[in-house]
Amino acid sequence: MIAVQTSARELFQAAYENRYTWDKNFPGYTADITFKQDEQVFTGKIRVNPDLKAEVFEVDDEDAKQAIHSQLWETAIHRIRRTFEETHGKNSFSFGETDETGAIEILMGGKAEGDRYKIRDNEVCHVHRHIHGVVVTIDTFSSHKTGEGYLSHRYDSVYHDPKTGEQKGGKSVFEDSYEKVGNYFILTRRLIHTETEGKTSVQEFIFSNVQLLG
Repeated sequence: MIAVQTSARELFQAAYENRYTWDKNFPGYTADITFKQDEQVFTGKIRVNPDLKAEVFEVDDEDAKQAIHSQLWETAIHRIRRTFEETHGKNSFSFGETDETGAIEILMGGKAEGDRYKIRDNEVCHVHRHIHGVVVTIDTFSSHKTGEGYLSHRYDSVYHDPKTGEQKGGKSVFEDSYEKVGNYFILTRRLIHTETEGKTSVQEFIFSNVQLLG
């Protein structure tokens, strides 16, 4: 039997389509939020609408409110279901190196020139992409298998200046937990350790009493 050679595009597309996303019937949800920032604790309520826009209520501290909103936006943007063609239709793909873990590097050309990814076990385990004038590098160490696609569980991220390569800000290590509510997996906890100049800051976002809208 002759082995069928998978192209870089096919390998990347399979992993892209293996991500967990919300379908077009996603109704949105509400939840209670407890946000812990080092020694401080803030509580309130949140709402993610069907269009994935987020709202934060009953949190008086503006910085805390912004931090909660930022995490909801960050989560929702990764749940949007777009076809591969919509997202990557203007890109080209070629193989890079395979590392010691068996992760296969995919080098991007076209619109995403200079970006690169690594694929292992039909999941994207490394992202190195230019976005909003910085380079973000994300390494994923473990994932949740939902049966409808994977969700990252433990991963880290760091930003660099695209011209000088200088690190911008600290390195953050994330741990995400999800629960299935109705037909949808919803983030219920995100723990972030950020190390900057030898000091570690800890943020924890706990979403409880999650209720789907409608």
